[in-house]
Amino acid sequence: MRKLALLILASAFTFTGAFAQKDNDAKLILNKLSKQYRSYDAVKTDFTLLVDNAQANIKQTQTGTLIARSKTNKYKVTIYETGKSVSQEIISDGKSQWTYLKDANEVQLADADNSEEGFNPAKIFTMYEKGYKYIYTGLQKAGGKTYQAIDLTPEDSKASFFKVRLMVDKVKNQLYSAMIFDKNGSRYTYTLKTFAPVTKLTDATFSYDKKAHPGAELVDLR
Repeated sequence: MRKLALLILASAFTFTGAFAQKDNDAKLILNKLSKQYRSYDAVKTDFTLLVDNAQANIKQTQTGTLIARSKTNKYKVTIYETGKSVSQEIISDGKSQWTYLKDANEVQLADADNSEEGFNPAKIFTMYEKGYKYIYTGLQKAGGKTYQAIDLTPEDSKASFFKVRLMVDKVKNQLYSAMIFDKNGSRYTYTLKTFAPVTKLTDATFSYDKKAHPGAELVDLR
């Protein structure tokens, strides 16, 4: 399940629609959101992931951190176990991608996919710009606050998701959460607990450090 959750995170951050056209209200909100995001060199956010599938009797929560520099397709996603020990990592320097799996004690090395359809969590704030239809569905309450809700549907009918629901904080002009509706009945809800621009990041942030995971087997998939 942990490996599945990380793979879903990859798909969600990159992603025949139900809507006939792109909604102007939604476009204004999303354009404002992505404009602010693009003004940063890099960002860091702590998030929680809720995996919910009533039919399979699955409901669990994980925590993680994302550091992203979208202009160069660099990112680092970390999933934690209880006690903040690292369970999984996905790291990319824009050329290569490392996926560390603690349970298997291995790291998988592959070429980075920088295509529009490729896995790039750095695109979470701009993913709607290509391949999606979207509509503003009004205000919704969550966690005691009110957010702007936007539903996205992928134009690719073969996508494993049929809808993504974004919740945007109007006052802060920040993404609050993204709920992915999987065709298998599962729902994956990513809630951003913190969000901050980051400066003076070194390239080492986006490279795999084998010293941090001694003994992990390298599996070269290139």
